[in-house]
Formats: sequence, structure tokens, C-alpha cells
Amino acid sequence: MSDLRKVVIDEKEVEVDGAMTLIQACEEAGIEIPRFCYHERLSIAGNCRMCLVEVVGGPPKPAASCAMQVRDLRPGPEGQPPVVRTNSPMVKKAREGVMEFLLINHPLDCPICDQGGECDLQDQAMAYGVDFSRFREPKRATEDLDLGPLVETHMTRCISCTRCVRFTTEVAGIHQMGQTGRGEDAEITSYLGETLDSNMQGNIIDLCPVGALVSKPYAFTARPWELTKTESIDVMDALGSNIRVDTKGREVMRFLPRNHDGVNEEWISDKTRFVWDGLKRQRLDTPYIRENGKLRKASWPEALTAAAAAMKGKKIAGLVGDLAPVEAAFALKQLIEGQGGNVECRTDGAKLPIGNRSAYVGNAAIEDIDDAQMILMVGTNPRIEAPVLNARIRQAWSGGARVARIGTTDDLTFDVMQIGTGRDDLVKLAGMDHSDKKDVAGVMIVGMGALNEVDGEAVLSQAMKAAEAANSKLLILHTAASRVGAMDVGAVTEGGLEAAFDGAEVIYNLGADEVDIDPGAFVIYQGSHGDRGAHRADIILPSAAYTEENGLFVNTEGRPQLAMRAGFPTGEAKENWAILRALSAEMDATLPYDSMAQLRQALVAAHPHLGKIDEVPENAWQPVPVKKPGKAAFRNAVTDFYLTNPIARASSLMAELSANAKARKTAPIAAE
Repeated sequence: MSDLRKVVIDEKEVEVDGAMTLIQACEEAGIEIPRFCYHERLSIAGNCRMCLVEVVGGPPKPAASCAMQVRDLRPGPEGQPPVVRTNSPMVKKAREGVMEFLLINHPLDCPICDQGGECDLQDQAMAYGVDFSRFREPKRATEDLDLGPLVETHMTRCISCTRCVRFTTEVAGIHQMGQTGRGEDAEITSYLGETLDSNMQGNIIDLCPVGALVSKPYAFTARPWELTKTESIDVMDALGSNIRVDTKGREVMRFLPRNHDGVNEEWISDKTRFVWDGLKRQRLDTPYIRENGKLRKASWPEALTAAAAAMKGKKIAGLVGDLAPVEAAFALKQLIEGQGGNVECRTDGAKLPIGNRSAYVGNAAIEDIDDAQMILMVGTNPRIEAPVLNARIRQAWSGGARVARIGTTDDLTFDVMQIGTGRDDLVKLAGMDHSDKKDVAGVMIVGMGALNEVDGEAVLSQAMKAAEAANSKLLILHTAASRVGAMDVGAVTEGGLEAAFDGAEVIYNLGADEVDIDPGAFVIYQGSHGDRGAHRADIILPSAAYTEENGLFVNTEGRPQLAMRAGFPTGEAKENWAILRALSAEMDATLPYDSMAQLRQALVAAHPHLGKIDEVPENAWQPVPVKKPGKAAFRNAVTDFYLTNPIARASSLMAELSANAKARKTAPIAAE
């Protein structure tokens, strides 16, 4: 039940929920309040005092608007709505006083600070600062922390807003940062000088309102005004986080999160944020043809002619890799099936039913986790499969939701009730009476670790049976960004990988680097990086990476999103769909589109829901016929968070992080 209250802010009357804080009510009224410590996704600290406002008829001193609720305001003497002023002389003087205090010890680093103008303190100092200092004492200096290879610290600049402490504790779920000391000796530090052990630590760079925490890999490589900003979608996991790609010339300089409440809120994982150095290394920038066991450079006409000659009249199989946009999967399907071949996108062997969207996507949206009272995870470790989703589950848990799991016993940063580890426990759960849970909002999350073994379909049938019995929604957590889109366009073969490969003389590999192809078949590899797929190839056709072409990606909940081109492909590389279109002409089986727009029209005509960008379609519930799975325990689909795809494997930073994570797990224990 909402408790609506009227309040007059700067002579403008607004009606807001009584539970809102004054800073939120001011935002509703369109008035911006300066702040350093307040953040809408973190708990309220109330310690920077920059957001002071005047409450008329209230206490004789200004009030911190982030920590006072609208329902705490007293009405006027005749019952009039309470009055708040944000621009009175009292407020201006109070904020100027706060700013002067903040700048007592803040160093004059602006010309050399890597925050480069993206600084809240600078913006507020323009409005509330003075052009001189009344203090002649030396400024306080503190030692910098070593938080690891991602976050660079300049703790002398810290204004103790504690955003980083609250984020790491509340959202990332680690307890290594905190504040020690009091008064002038207060400083933010890490416990016993530890580095941060989290897949989401990079977000504290965005949260820091000054230049105390900056990106170590990006430091001093570019200034914000030199960068071209492009809104795009991340492909490092299947969550489809909304990102901004910043490029300088043709080079990607950094990735930043974009706010999207339905998907990633405003967080991204460290792999998403720091994988950009992998876009520059190990790139395929010219076509290659293998002759006498060795690859040699070739021209495009030569490579396409050789590929067409190899494919004509042969039994062909097409593979769709984990990072391919929907358009490329659609074009490949049309090209290969036009030649009588088979296409397959379930390269990890996941037993996802064909054509049943409620079974390979589920019927839950990511946002349903927020309101869930019961969350059950089957065969998944979201902390390494989708860290941002894990943070969302943690948020639901801190809001009172009960979280249970069947699978490995990894630490997920929150309390989990362990129901079991294997298939037997799931069968037992599916057979139980769940009538007491009919009115409990529940979400079941089934990971690829449960579905990519031989009995994957039986496991899925039991999971759907259990979800139906408990009246809970189902979310299939994918690990590959391209999987749902490729399943939607039907890039699948009845019987999976084995059936697609059966008797194939030529395999057209569209960026699938996680598959071992047996000797014997002729392999044409189309991809952006020289990874496992390119090593096995007889012809290599270099293609664009995800930041170098416009593409459609469907995330794990079935939401189509557009990734926009931020730069151009390297060297001779071409866009994925264009390579397939050129090859089709070479094979005298020309695909019926000459531009991305025509291809998208054909795609949406065949699959209308893909035209509804940023909408989660309703999936009709179709249970899979119940079968009995085996007895084995569930295994995780992802073992190394940092090295899951060719771009990440080409990144030296990801290699360092992976090595650090392994070293941390096998840390030596001191002998007593």
C-alpha cells in the first residue's frame, strides 16, 4: 500500500511516496541535488553532507536529504504540505562549507589525474567551491592500496564517500574493503592489504566520484573528449549487459556499463570491462589457405573461390560459434541448408529442445529474480557464468528471498541451502508435493552444466516438472551470447552435434572455438581470432569482432538487443553476413539480400519476435516429456571465468587474472 504525501519543493508541489527520501523527491520534482556518497543502488551512508537542504519550520540547521524520508517532515501550522528549499542562502552557505572541508586535504592533481574531467568533485567545486583556500597547513597524504591488476588507487584523493566499501560488501559480496581510523586519520583500506577477489570489482571505478580509484589498464591512454562513444551489447556471457564502447580512432579504449534495469542494472563484470586488449591481439586480418600442411596468405577472391570449390557437391555441416550475431547464424543456415547440409549451434552438446522456446529460454525474465521469494539453482554457478546475475540473486537474498541449489558447492557470496549435488536430488525434488508453494513467487535457474551431458533432456524434463509443481518460473542460464538467437532462427539439427557431423565432408565453422573437429573433414573457418578453430582450418576467412559490426543478440531471457558498430574490422577482415553473402554468390546460390537492412527484413519476416528490440516475449509453457536422467553429480559448465572465448584468451590481462585466481585457490598455508 503506497503512502502518498504532498511536499512543496522550491515552490513546486509534488506528490510522492512517503517512504522516499528527500533527494529522491527532489529528483521527482526535476531538481538536481549534489551528492558524493549517495547512490540509488547502495545503502544510505549520509556521510558526505553535500546534499544538504533546508526544511522550513524544521530544525534550524540544514538536513541531509539522502537520509531523511518525506514521511518524517512535519506539515505546516494549518496542515499545509511541508516545504523544502534547495536553493536558499542557508543551503548555499552549508554546501560551500562542506565543499571547503572536502578540499582541505584533496590534492591539486587535476592536470595529471586520470579521471580526466569525468569527476563529480570537479563539477560540484565549479558550483560550490571558492577560488582560494583559507588553510595554510600541509595536506594529509596516505599510502596507495594494491587492489590487484584492475583498479589503480590514489588514496590521497579519497573523500571517504565509502561507495566502494558499500558496493564490494553489498553488491559484489566480498568483505575486503573498509574504513579504519577516525577524524583526520580515517582512511579506506583493504583487510590486511589483500587484493580484491571478485569478478565485479571494476564497478568501483565508475562509482568513485573522484580520481581515487581509476582503471589500471586504461590509465593515461586517452582522455574522455578524444573518444567516440557507441552504445552496444556485451557478448562475454549470455546476460546481454548493455555497454558503451569508447574508441579512439579505430582502437577500442574501454568498455563502460549502460543503465538497463531489466538486464544488468548499471553493473558489468570484469571480463566485460577489461577484455578490450584481446580485440587487438591474435587477430585474423587476411584470408589464408592451407597448402602442404602450411597456411599461406591469400586474397579474398582466391579464398572465396577455393571455399566454394571445396563445398560444391559435398556433404556440408555448419557450426555456429558462441559470439556470432543472429544475422550471421541466419545467413549461414540459409546457405548450408540450401546445399542440403545441416547447421548446429549447440556446440557444447547442450540438449536444448528444438522449437520449444519455454524449454531453451524458459518463461522468466531476469527482473523476476527481484521479487522472487524462493530461488532454486540447478547445475549452475552464476558467480562465474554470469556475475551480474549472481549479484542480482544476492540482492534478492538480502531482501529476504531463500536461495537453494542442486549442484556444486561453490561460494556464491551469499547463503545457499544445499538440497543436493546430482540428478537423483532433482528427481526427488520433482516428485515431491509442492502444493504449499503455490502462492510463493519462485524462480528456477537451470544452467548449462545440467544440460550439456548425454541425459541433458531428461534433466530438463525433471526441472520443468519441478518448476510446474512449485508454480515457479523457469530461466535457462546460457553461457554463449549467440545461443538463444541461433536457436530462435533454427540453426539446429535433430540429434545435435553428432548428427550434424555425421558423414560431413566439409565443415563450415562460424567462430566455434570450443569444438574439437576430428581429422578427415575439410574445415572452412570464419572468425576474428587465431584460436583453436583457426588452427584446425584449411581455409580461413577473417571476420569482424562484436565491436566491429552491427548485430542482433538475444540474451538468456530471450530479449533481442542491438549491438552497434564502434569501429571497423582490422586489415582485410569483413562483416560476418557479408562474407556469407559473397560466398553464396561464388557458389551460384546467391542469398536474397544485398544489405544488412534487407537481411534484417528477411530475418524479422521469418521470426517476427526478433523485430521487437528490447522486449521479452511471452513463451507458451510446453513441458518436455518426462524422462529419467542418470545418477551423476552436476558439473559446472565454466571452469575458468576469464578464458571462456577467443577474445578473452587473446587478452594478456585475462591471462594474468586467470593465473592470479588459480594461485589464490592454491595459496600455501603456513605451518604452525
